[in-house]
Amino acid sequence: MLHSSQQVLRTDLSGLPLEWVDYRSAARLYSLGQVAYACGNRLFFLRGGINAATKRRSTLEISSIIATHGAHRATSKLKDDYVPPLTNRTLFQRDGHICLYCGGHFSARSLSRDHVRPVSQGGEDQWNNLVTACVRCNNYKAGRTPEAAGMELLAVPFTPNHAEYIFLMGRNVLADQMEFLCAHFPRSSPLLRRLI
Repeated sequence: MLHSSQQVLRTDLSGLPLEWVDYRSAARLYSLGQVAYACGNRLFFLRGGINAATKRRSTLEISSIIATHGAHRATSKLKDDYVPPLTNRTLFQRDGHICLYCGGHFSARSLSRDHVRPVSQGGEDQWNNLVTACVRCNNYKAGRTPEAAGMELLAVPFTPNHAEYIFLMGRNVLADQMEFLCAHFPRSSPLLRRLI
């Protein structure tokens, strides 16, 4: 049984993933006539009030993926130079909650953001210079490069594209939503290799 916190994947008319919305926002989009088409599985079946004239109860089926009308700022997210916002949550998701130095799997509380090339040495706070590290490994590495600390990176940091970022933002991504998003991942995506 689905919980009411299950997210619906919203796309534009072309199928470009835009964002995650809750069932209330999805119902509002349906009722405003903004949903052009839906795909994926039925997530929710809502029952409304009874129409006084027809004596019929209104119902609404909400699918796991909905494409909506309207102008979106999504075209900027298709450009090659698009860089999604960086948060610890999405960074840890990108790296699978694994310390990229020791390989241990940790909860978010035990993880930290590590600059491969330290800020003190000109390293920047960007996707390609950041990895997930457990607190112990990050403290050991300190202000050194991995080479100087005698540590080896288990994976190369990368900047996710927009579809990968939408996946990283999702909670409890369903199989049909995952399949839809994976179709928008680059063929060389490290996430694709990990998920399939």
